[in-house]
Amino acid sequence: MRQKPETASGYDSQVVENVKSACLYLATILGDLISDIVVVGGLVPYLMIEQKSKKGIIEKYVGTMDLDLGLSLGLLKKSRYREVSKRLRKANLKPDKNEQGNETFQRWIMTDSEDITVDFLINPSNITDKGGNLQNLEHDFAAVITPGLFLAFKDKLKVTIEGLTIKGERAKRDIFICGAGAYILLKALAFNNRGENKDAYDLYYILRSKNLAIRELFGANTEEGRPLVLYLFVFPPILINRFLALIKIFPERSNQDTFFSLHSIAPVFPIYGTAKIGITFSVL
Repeated sequence: MRQKPETASGYDSQVVENVKSACLYLATILGDLISDIVVVGGLVPYLMIEQKSKKGIIEKYVGTMDLDLGLSLGLLKKSRYREVSKRLRKANLKPDKNEQGNETFQRWIMTDSEDITVDFLINPSNITDKGGNLQNLEHDFAAVITPGLFLAFKDKLKVTIEGLTIKGERAKRDIFICGAGAYILLKALAFNNRGENKDAYDLYYILRSKNLAIRELFGANTEEGRPLVLYLFVFPPILINRFLALIKIFPERSNQDTFFSLHSIAPVFPIYGTAKIGITFSVL
């Protein structure tokens, strides 16, 4: 199990290319199941945002070291997840191990391909499911319960990956990735839960690169026709500065407490029964 780097300098551009190649390979073996799987996490900005050099503070995305796959609740019907694990095993994937040497059923490893790991996530299936716990699917196959993951299936983009797979085979496949709106919500929730510098950076990158307002991402209306704000997030600039190893991103704001302020009216989405969550923000 590799440790996640604390700063951008710990990310290698070749590693994210390997993750992309691994994603392409998995798309070739999962085939007809791909509509029930959506790519979330660090590979999304890399696939969503044009990675050519551009003017501005950030040019290329720093990358990711693993592949996060969201599984639809539809896979629970008729135990279709068994077909997913069957194909993964056939492709020489198996559960990874944590620092204590215990198997991690929610994270598998590509044993013969650069030690790339694949993390599995799934939306709560009932109101008693708690975020962060495991949904055990088989004796060695599980997924992390991730509140709000259903948004990635409602707001998803089809992208085409073409090139060499991690096995060196040439292929071209369509996959689904989390859309910008759902990605922002899920990343904001992740940041709220664990407060990692990388989460703050991911939000910063997608916002600056897309240059879109939340209303443009989600639309102006909520399901009930009225807004509801349940979250207020404040991002200290030092988190992003530490990750990017920059002295200051905005020197004139170096003494301010906030870099992003999530403050305005938001669309809302059901997560637990009648409970709602919604966020919007502006770049200060």
